[in-house]
Amino acid sequence: LRGLELLTAEEAAQVQAARPLPKQVRAVVDVLAGKGSHASQSLQSFIETSNSQLYLHVTVYEPMVQKHLESLQSYGNGLEPEALQRLTNLLLVEGLTDIQQKEHDILQVETTKGRRNVSKNIPLEKLFLPLSKVSIPPRISVTVGVAGIGKSTLVKLFVCTWARGDINRDIMFVLPLTFRELNTYEKLSAERLICLAFPHITEPGCILAGAVRTLLILDGLDEFKTPLDFSNAVVCTDPKKEIQVDNLITNIIRGNLLQEASVWVTSRPAAARQIPGGLVDRMTEIRGFGAAEMKEFLDQMFLDNRDLSSQVLKHIRANSSLHVLCTIPGFCWISGSSIAYFLKHCSDQSQEAAVVPRTLSEIYSYYFKMALSNDWLEKPRETLRIEQAVNTSKKLVGSLGRLAFYGLLRRKHVFYEQDMKAYGIDLSLLHSSLSTRLLLKEDMQTSTAYYFSHLTIQEFLAALYYYMAAKRAIFDLFTESGMSWPKLGFLNHFRSAVQRALQAEDRQLDIFVRFLSGLLSPQVNRLLSGWLLVKDEHSGFRSQAISVLQGCLNTDHAISLRAVNTMHCLQEIQHTDIAKAVEEAMRTESLAGMLTPMNCSALAYLLQVSDVCLEETNLSNCLTYNVCKSLLSQLLFCHSLRLDNNQFKDEVMELLGSVLSVKDCQIQRLR
Repeated sequence: LRGLELLTAEEAAQVQAARPLPKQVRAVVDVLAGKGSHASQSLQSFIETSNSQLYLHVTVYEPMVQKHLESLQSYGNGLEPEALQRLTNLLLVEGLTDIQQKEHDILQVETTKGRRNVSKNIPLEKLFLPLSKVSIPPRISVTVGVAGIGKSTLVKLFVCTWARGDINRDIMFVLPLTFRELNTYEKLSAERLICLAFPHITEPGCILAGAVRTLLILDGLDEFKTPLDFSNAVVCTDPKKEIQVDNLITNIIRGNLLQEASVWVTSRPAAARQIPGGLVDRMTEIRGFGAAEMKEFLDQMFLDNRDLSSQVLKHIRANSSLHVLCTIPGFCWISGSSIAYFLKHCSDQSQEAAVVPRTLSEIYSYYFKMALSNDWLEKPRETLRIEQAVNTSKKLVGSLGRLAFYGLLRRKHVFYEQDMKAYGIDLSLLHSSLSTRLLLKEDMQTSTAYYFSHLTIQEFLAALYYYMAAKRAIFDLFTESGMSWPKLGFLNHFRSAVQRALQAEDRQLDIFVRFLSGLLSPQVNRLLSGWLLVKDEHSGFRSQAISVLQGCLNTDHAISLRAVNTMHCLQEIQHTDIAKAVEEAMRTESLAGMLTPMNCSALAYLLQVSDVCLEETNLSNCLTYNVCKSLLSQLLFCHSLRLDNNQFKDEVMELLGSVLSVKDCQIQRLR
């Protein structure tokens, strides 16, 4: 253009200073538009006869970008950006902690009390920018968060904010994909992946070659059907070659394909460990609700009844373990709904039954009772013959429960129509009010995906199925084929479930076995009898089940989160004697001589949930070397720890020193 004397040297410098390419194009057009029709015609002639980036941008890229932006217009439907301020600031973290890699999401939140030792935040608009003037933008970014914290919502928020032109204007294409969609393919090439997901991108070569800056979003790694194996993945550098989808993903992350594209993966923490730390340039974490955000969330839930919102919040705050879990939006919604339902009906209940739900099983029993009776707060109760409702509900819960249970064993949380048919689920029943509260549906290009509204809903349904099936099963329910040694009687099946949970390396059965224990509690039986449980049937199994759980605590080994989870099971079954005795001893500072292996497990449990440990954990004058050693892994999570007058020797001081250097350690004050 300088050679054609269409641009002066100063104007050319102005254009070159404008970056990225789209801004340069606009700068050229703006300059020439002020020079009359001759300049415009010359530009058109130049574009038509040139193979430059300008030609490609004006004739190919720009129309594709416009179509792409139009295709994303509905992506953020239903989002209320002002209510999602929490998601606009992420925690910048240095990899996953041990507890994130090894423990169930719920145990992670309970143990850390929803807090992370992180002082750095990064705003959403800077997520894909360099952290300093001398660094480069991250190629691989991973954002982790527990189930229900808002990972998919964050992706939608980012995409619709980008599509409006508010952030990252240097990125020409943002390509949001979910692992739910990727599950429906066996083989794909990088080129076909883009063309299938975004058919309006008619020239994917510009993305494959890195001619334009692109962000590929892969949402929900924890829902992918095939584990990523970076050690044995076949190397592929040909964007047109079709390979197994898991190999395609590993090659994209390694940089063998789409080398110039930025990649953003979201995942639950445990699944994120599949990606080697050396390949991750930036890791962020979504934080849960703060106090003000929880109040605002509940106010939005009960928009027409602020008094009810205040009562629900009061009950949540009165229960420290529930309050911690309610920092997760998905869990807060379920708990808020259940407590509100209880408050709405508590005047109709007997004094014995009118107890505010405190345990997980009670919260979910109220939620299911609300779903079964179709008595939602936001709509009038439907009048339905009770016999008809019970029969329909039992059938649906039974079939969904079997799907939930065997899905849990296979670490499967997304299901497709073939799964529904395999488990005998009548698809016509999935349109009922009950089903739509438990199971969500997502129509995709090639199929329909179904997934439970929260991981804990799947776990509660799985426990319900196992509870009902265990009363009549003659073979091990953990063997789906039915081929196993005979296993008769509910208690044998209960023991089998507890042992499986204790042995599971990835802890995926911890909350399931809590719910299974909770179904044996008198309060849960009262709530669900007539609907899903038989009145008072729990009384024949409860005392023996308590003995099974207590037997798991009589060990001299280090107290782990497995022991803590067993204590949670005892709380769910409403056997609180051990914890109450230890808590009272803590309150009166009389723990000395009491700390047997079982009481140490109770103490580890109380470190998480007791108000006595809220300000300071006082373990002065009660610990021996062996007891201290067994509790060490749980003392990590105390914020203020008092250990004076224990007459420790050098060995204990060395142990404590090693604890303070652990990444998970949350001790702020030690005396």
